[in-house]
Amino acid sequence: MLPIGKASIAEAAAEVLRGGLVVFPTDTVYGLGCDPFDEEAVARLFRAKGRGAKAVPVLCSTLERAAELVVLKGKAKELAEAHWPGALTIVAPLRKEVPRLLVQGGKDLGVRVPGHALCRRLLEACGGWLTGTSANVSGRASARTAADAVAQLGNSVGVVLDGGALGGRESTVVRVDSGVVTILRTGSVGVADEMRGRRTS
Repeated sequence: MLPIGKASIAEAAAEVLRGGLVVFPTDTVYGLGCDPFDEEAVARLFRAKGRGAKAVPVLCSTLERAAELVVLKGKAKELAEAHWPGALTIVAPLRKEVPRLLVQGGKDLGVRVPGHALCRRLLEACGGWLTGTSANVSGRASARTAADAVAQLGNSVGVVLDGGALGGRESTVVRVDSGVVTILRTGSVGVADEMRGRRTS
């Protein structure tokens, strides 16, 4: 467990590039990260969490990086520009191939740019992307301290970045498909009522 900073971010990035798992602070709760394009690392993440058949979102360093992964246009792009960096996850059609396990064989992926500067620095050091699932065993409470994450995930994690106690709520999750916005989970970002189910070009 290391205080998050320049040197520890470099160490965590090296762990990710080796195919390992890392715990890191975000603007919401602690995240469990790996290279989202590394099939073995993604499988290791699912085992560590005891995660069932549920897709895993990806955190991105910038909107441009997110747009390389999924189609962000129309309402999806509007929402991204209005709320990123921040606690809004946008589920949109895939543009880039990722391991089937990550998306459970689907054609959509949840992405967001977190509102935590050091977290974004870690993302940059990892090439612009990391898985963004919460650092906890599935079905248990999200970790709000690094110690909470370690208590749940134990030796499955190579590097833990300690950013202190976090008080944020989980992100709001919306799906944008063919211009229709559907709220999948309410969270810390409010999405205007008029956007719900509204079709745009």
